[in-house]
Amino acid sequence: MSANEHDGSDDQSRNDFEELQRILGEMLSGGGGGAALDPEQFAKAAGIPVDPQTLQGLFATLQGAMQNPSEQIDWSATRRTAIEVASGGGPAADPAPAMRAFPVATLWLDEVTELGATPDAPRTLSRIEWVQQSVDTWVGLAEPVAESITGALMHALQTQMPEELSSALQGAAPMLRSVGGALFAVQLGTIIGKLSGEVVSAGDIGIPLLSGPGREGGALLPGGVAAFAEGLDQDPEAVTLYLAVRELAHARLFRHAKWLRLHLLSAITDYSRGIHINTDRIEELAHDIDPAHPEQIQELITSGALIPPKTEAQEAAHARLETILALIEGWVDVVTADAAKRIPGADAIAEMVRRRRATGGPAEHAFAALAGLELRPRRLREAAALWRLVAEHSDVATRDGIWAHPDLLPSSEELDDPALLLARLGLTEAAADPAADEFDAALAQLLDGELPPHEGGADGTTPLKE
Repeated sequence: MSANEHDGSDDQSRNDFEELQRILGEMLSGGGGGAALDPEQFAKAAGIPVDPQTLQGLFATLQGAMQNPSEQIDWSATRRTAIEVASGGGPAADPAPAMRAFPVATLWLDEVTELGATPDAPRTLSRIEWVQQSVDTWVGLAEPVAESITGALMHALQTQMPEELSSALQGAAPMLRSVGGALFAVQLGTIIGKLSGEVVSAGDIGIPLLSGPGREGGALLPGGVAAFAEGLDQDPEAVTLYLAVRELAHARLFRHAKWLRLHLLSAITDYSRGIHINTDRIEELAHDIDPAHPEQIQELITSGALIPPKTEAQEAAHARLETILALIEGWVDVVTADAAKRIPGADAIAEMVRRRRATGGPAEHAFAALAGLELRPRRLREAAALWRLVAEHSDVATRDGIWAHPDLLPSSEELDDPALLLARLGLTEAAADPAADEFDAALAQLLDGELPPHEGGADGTTPLKE
């Protein structure tokens, strides 16, 4: 190749790169020709509120990612977006009912569980406070999938880009990766902001999300509690008290089993790291994207279409997660039911809570699609029955003592067949009922002629009373 030809190739690559930058710039500014990105259309596709302030923040984030590309995802965009979405939740609800409920809930829990109260006092949180204290945990759960998706998108671009544009793509790759990461970060922030309007407590999702001082004490979100109570034919104060009992039971469990939070979050993270985006699937879906509507890329990311079906290893990992989540929720259900039996309509409230946990809200479904992870305790009723069975065949101390170490927890097989757990714990039907045990022993002696004669009749029998 001659020098002139070489220079011509470099010039063409430079022109291609500049054209790519120009197109992206037009997309992000909302102006330009047919390939321009309509801000409102993009916001709707991403599930972001269509208001000037939020849109301005969104496009500032994307422009920053384009102008200052980085290999790392800028998760500060998640925090900003989540707070912006949460701040649009209307006036704050009254925290007084929750604060009145906490002391009563504490006393009732002392009666039904060996796990003591946490040193941190329970509190109430606004939507924004919940976002600020939970966002780091959400980012940790979603980060492995975000990295996998952005990496897979880049791979698909590199393999599908025409050869004459390959050199331009090499120069644009960091910028494109950065923009893709920013899109994911903004979408995650939107989901977290919306979740702040759905949750009723710190432990509502089933995992301890809060970080920072005072996180162990448990917390209620008065706005979420009020919204939940509105849909029930129950006294709002009774609903608040029930949810306070449930939240403090959850807090006691994680405070007692200090290993549990890290164990659970590590299991979720390991599962997420095992998700490998199918680049062939991306290439298939890319053919259906209309270049005139680039917001379809965001729809592709948020629909969950990029998350491949679970492998056998993933299925096993997810089953383990579902088991531990069910055991946590089942224990909390049983303890809450025992502590809240004085509350009028407690059974009806409990059933609504179980249904809500079984189905999840819109924002939780959005997170499942985005990160490929559902936090549903599908075997909640079986787990609750198992914990109650253990207490009936022994006592509350034995039941609660199982949380001392992860190796003691019931397995999935024991959840299927509780008799296996009872056998492992050395519990049997006879051992669980002292009266039945004495009766069986006395009957055996009687049949063997070994019972000593009773005082009374001459024949050793006890005379009947008149």
